[in-house]
Amino acid sequence: MGGVYLRTRRDNLLNVQNPDGGWGYFPGKASWLEPTAYAMLALHDDAASAEAIARAWRLVENWQLPDGTWRAGAQVQDSTWVTALAVTLCSVDGKWGPMMSKGVGRLLDVEGAERSTLFRLMSFLGVGKVEADTSHPAWPWRAGNASWIEPTVHAIIALKKAQQRLRAQRIRDRVLDGEAMVVSRRCADGGWNHGSARTYQIDSPSYPESTALALLALQGRPRDAARGLAMAREFHRTTKSPLALAWLSIALQAWGDTLDRPPDSTAPSDVMLTALEALAHPDGNHGLFRTGEIA
Repeated sequence: MGGVYLRTRRDNLLNVQNPDGGWGYFPGKASWLEPTAYAMLALHDDAASAEAIARAWRLVENWQLPDGTWRAGAQVQDSTWVTALAVTLCSVDGKWGPMMSKGVGRLLDVEGAERSTLFRLMSFLGVGKVEADTSHPAWPWRAGNASWIEPTVHAIIALKKAQQRLRAQRIRDRVLDGEAMVVSRRCADGGWNHGSARTYQIDSPSYPESTALALLALQGRPRDAARGLAMAREFHRTTKSPLALAWLSIALQAWGDTLDRPPDSTAPSDVMLTALEALAHPDGNHGLFRTGEIA
């Protein structure tokens, strides 16, 4: 089970699960799909967590909207990027029925606003100049917004995992476009930030979390990931951010790096960080983010 570090985090997640089956960002707070998804992944195949996972699935199923997308939480009535997390959960738990197929269909339909006719016209006229390659459709945080690295990465992971079962050309095409977008947004230093590599003709610095996520999207493309991997290893050595360290550990292990075990310590109060630290542990479920190259 990975010793005290991993068991403490899993037990902490079990202890703070909400009565509705989900998890909030902090104990006692309202459930949201993002921390719920990471908690479910962290507890996946843990014998002590079977009942908790079953309760969480009832919430996730209830939050799917008629169009196939998922709400981010009970207070949100429209769909957001978390549809990708729900589709990944379906793949991990082998839920290949209508719930998943509708979610995949909606992921395939969503594109960033930069692909719209109005946006292209504004760019042609020089209104709101964009310093990024917008030729590849990617994913926004919410429908109607511009695409960003993080929601694009989660959509790529979800679709790659779905493709392992569905084998659809449309899924493959969207993944390849999404990967091309990620490559095109690489910063001059070899890593990635949240969006564009340049702003007002100035190179933007990369961030550790964004670099880790981009590397998860580019699994199976070693030439495109080489400089990013070097940057990620340096970030992993120097970062002080627990969240960044967790994502970097997950990404580097997906690429085959062997990492030292973290010291045993008290789990943080932040629920999502607790889940990510459990996932990132060498004996944790970081392998659930492995996808390899698109089939």
